[in-house]
Amino acid sequence: MTVPGDTASAGPASASPGPAGATPGSIGQGSAGQGSAGQGGAGQGSAGPGRPGQGRSAGPEGAAGRRRGGRSPRPDGAPWRAAFLVVLALVIVAGAAWALLGSSLLVVRHVQVSGNHRVPAAEISAASGIEPGTPLARLNSAVAQRRVERIPQVLSALVSRSWPDTVVIAIRERTPQLAVAAGTGFELVDGHGVVVATTATRPARLPLLKSPPAPLRGSPAVRAAATVLASLPAVVRARVLAVTDTAAQGVTLQLRGPVTVRWGDARRSAAKATELQALLRTGARYVDVSSPQVAVTGR
Repeated sequence: MTVPGDTASAGPASASPGPAGATPGSIGQGSAGQGSAGQGGAGQGSAGPGRPGQGRSAGPEGAAGRRRGGRSPRPDGAPWRAAFLVVLALVIVAGAAWALLGSSLLVVRHVQVSGNHRVPAAEISAASGIEPGTPLARLNSAVAQRRVERIPQVLSALVSRSWPDTVVIAIRERTPQLAVAAGTGFELVDGHGVVVATTATRPARLPLLKSPPAPLRGSPAVRAAATVLASLPAVVRARVLAVTDTAAQGVTLQLRGPVTVRWGDARRSAAKATELQALLRTGARYVDVSSPQVAVTGR
């Protein structure tokens, strides 16, 4: 026996509850969409060719999975190249060190001397202590320079390498500026009182230093006399026969003529030289320029 109320209640119970206000047709379409989505999910799990799910599985997670599960990338060889370059550099350094220090390729074969006029080149080379066959890289130029400068006639020296097999010694010799009577001859000294040479006769171009101090080397009197001579004009210096330096009078010059010049100390040499050159034209036999502002002349 069918009760009408039972049929009416069965309809709403079989229908899935939908959103409020949805029509029955839209509810059916939504169910169909869900059903097809379920089929799509099943397609993703299947491995059959040509299935739409297979195309969607090639996403980032799938690519990462294939990279993790596949073979690792082949090494590019960078560590091996770095190791090879390091070994090559070590070989080059070792070869260069052997060529500089251990081989006979870069050794001293020649010693070249320049700037010498009074000292023979052989004497300078021997004084340097540089032995033939010494590797140039091991040459101690500072020590060789000091040895050469011990020669009295040498004022300064410079020792340098000239690759591949030569050492150059450039010297500056001392220049005699005064002559000092010594026994039967004369000692020629420079401005520092160093004896440069010894001669039997006094050179005409060198003034005689009278009353020489002892010792000559490093003497302030010798230095003052040399400074005065260097400040004179060439025409006046050529007339100087003798120089005397005393504590009381300072420097006194004896010129051809004869003319006696009282110079005083070595200060204001330029002004004194200018005043002296002007006063010599007067024919005076005595000139005092120790104070150039009040120069005195006499006959």
